[in-house]
Amino acid sequence: MTKEITRKKPITEKEQNVSDERYLILINDDEHSFDYVIDTLIYVCGHTLEQATQCTVITHHKGKCDIKKGPVEKLRPIRISLLNHELKAIIS
Repeated sequence: MTKEITRKKPITEKEQNVSDERYLILINDDEHSFDYVIDTLIYVCGHTLEQATQCTVITHHKGKCDIKKGPVEKLRPIRISLLNHELKAIIS
């Protein structure tokens, strides 16, 4: 009995980029005001006031919120900037 070999369809560049995407997640803390977090998200992440406010409220109520999506290489400097502004963030 011979086994037929099936070849997998090659991964396209677009599919590879999607699989390389991660989330930058803001972690809640009790040290910073809503206004500080909102202003920092606008400055560091380029969020609009509405985006920053929504992320801040979600983070406050759920304990965390994904604030950016992309490849690790792009998320890492944003995370470092958030840490420099004393906000907690992880890449997942």
